[in-house]
Amino acid sequence: MKIPVMPEQQLPAHPEDIVDQLLHDWARERPDLDVSAMAVVGRLLHIGGLLQARAGERLQAHGIGYTELDVLATLRRSGVPYRLTPTVLRKSVLLTSGAMTACLNRLEQRGLISRSPDASDRRSLTATLTPEGLALIDAAIASHFAQAQQAVTGLDHAERAELARLLRKFRLQLEA
Repeated sequence: MKIPVMPEQQLPAHPEDIVDQLLHDWARERPDLDVSAMAVVGRLLHIGGLLQARAGERLQAHGIGYTELDVLATLRRSGVPYRLTPTVLRKSVLLTSGAMTACLNRLEQRGLISRSPDASDRRSLTATLTPEGLALIDAAIASHFAQAQQAVTGLDHAERAELARLLRKFRLQLEA
C-alpha cells in the first residue's frame, strides 16, 4: 500500500511519529510492499520498547528488574500464603527453567522470598514471599501501575477500552 501524499492544507491534525517516517521511506523505496501491517507492528514494537525502558527506570528505585517484578508480582497476586512452585511461576512469567532458578536465587539471597520443600513433591522447592518481599512488591507494583496510568493519560476511557479490546484480539490471534 502506498501512503498518499496530502496537499499542505489537508494535513492531518495529528503529528507524525517515527513509524510514519519509516513507512513513507519504504513506500518511496519499495512501493510494491504493503506497509499497512507495519504501521501497527512497528508502533507496537516501538511502544513496547518505550514502556519497558520506563518501567525499568522506575523499578531501579526499588532495586529490582522487570523479571524480579514479574516473579514477585506473580507470588503476590496468588494470594495468601503467597507461595508457588517454580513450575507454576515459570509458566506465568515465561522464563526458562535456568533463568527462573537464577531469579529465585537472587530473590532468596536478598531475603525477598524463602524456599521450602513442596509438600506434594519433595524434589521441588516452593517459593514464598517474605514480609520484606511483600512490602517491596506492594510498593513496586503501585509505582508500576502509576507509570502505566501515566502512559495512557492521552486516551479517554472509551479509547483505552477499545485499544485494550483490539490488543487482546491481536494477541489471541498471534497465539492461535
